[in-house]
Amino acid sequence: MTSERRTALYEEHLALHARMVPFGGFSMPVQYTGILKEHDAVRHRAGLFDLSHMGQFILEGNDVAAWADGLTINEVATMKPFQARYNIFCNAEGGAHDDVIFYRLPDRWLLVVNASNADKMWAHLNAHRSGDVRLRSLHGEAALIAIQGPSAVAMLQKHVDIDLSAIKYYFCAEAKVDGVPVTLARTGYTGEDGFELFLPGEKAAPIWRALLAAHASDGLIPCGLGARDVLRLEAGMPLYGHEMTEEITPVQAGLTWALKLAKPEFIGKDALAKQLDGDLYPRIVGLKMAGRIGAREGYPVFAGNARVGEIRSGSIAPAVGNANIATALVAKNAATIGTNLQVEVRGERHNALVVAMPFYKRQKAERKGDR
Repeated sequence: MTSERRTALYEEHLALHARMVPFGGFSMPVQYTGILKEHDAVRHRAGLFDLSHMGQFILEGNDVAAWADGLTINEVATMKPFQARYNIFCNAEGGAHDDVIFYRLPDRWLLVVNASNADKMWAHLNAHRSGDVRLRSLHGEAALIAIQGPSAVAMLQKHVDIDLSAIKYYFCAEAKVDGVPVTLARTGYTGEDGFELFLPGEKAAPIWRALLAAHASDGLIPCGLGARDVLRLEAGMPLYGHEMTEEITPVQAGLTWALKLAKPEFIGKDALAKQLDGDLYPRIVGLKMAGRIGAREGYPVFAGNARVGEIRSGSIAPAVGNANIATALVAKNAATIGTNLQVEVRGERHNALVVAMPFYKRQKAERKGDR
């Protein structure tokens, strides 16, 4: 008997013949009609994702911004109303506790954390709570639906009571979708435009069904976590547990753009400052395999006869000419773009080239703005 929790859309997934797998403590759809078909829909039309396994926490009180600034590497207090911002909680050594997104709403803050880290982050927040800060967990109760792809905004516009074109990338709004109050954000994890809808769990299924019914003829299809992983890897977006861990720091992961050392003290600040000054390695790099052999997590990476690192993520990349791409954590002498390396796959070594990330970027990308 399974011990995984179920999202509010679990029965919808079964009705759509999804292949379900355990992920982050939940039974989640890894695919419906196939990872490549779902990937193609998101890159060229639109895909619909159930992300309700993600941890959602409500933060309230006059001291939330200052308190959160003491726990994270990016700025929280400077966020504008209805702004979203990527951030990272670190440990004292600079390792990543989790990477998250803060959403600043009129009377509260919404914090979204990785599903696999939800319990850890809830304990972390409560252990460090101080001042006028109140915490409420919606994990497993609230729903999160993402619609992503070039046609996603136009599709969603037909269901909402506000002008979606007025919402910039990494901003959010409170609106109604088919009459249901939701918080919708122009954020995502695919490298495409789109929105994420935060709503009560009991309202999720009608919205899910309505979107699919209205836009199936336009190419909207349900997509699973398998396609999402390929999409995020092509877009060069880190996945916790792979490109970032309690041991792999934001400096090593190439996320120094989010590191604001001008802030007052925060957990991990001293360690991260030293890592920047000391030119810390190994670091995460992008690899493109020379042939048809794919690199997968844990495979060793070599420069000549010397082992210089290991693969952290890998996949075939339909948006990159069906090349096999990967991220790897490698030593300094192996981290320069253009360096030729070898990946050991089942005892045989295969050539790979260090390349710039992201591997894929949509042509008409919106400005990232003040993340």
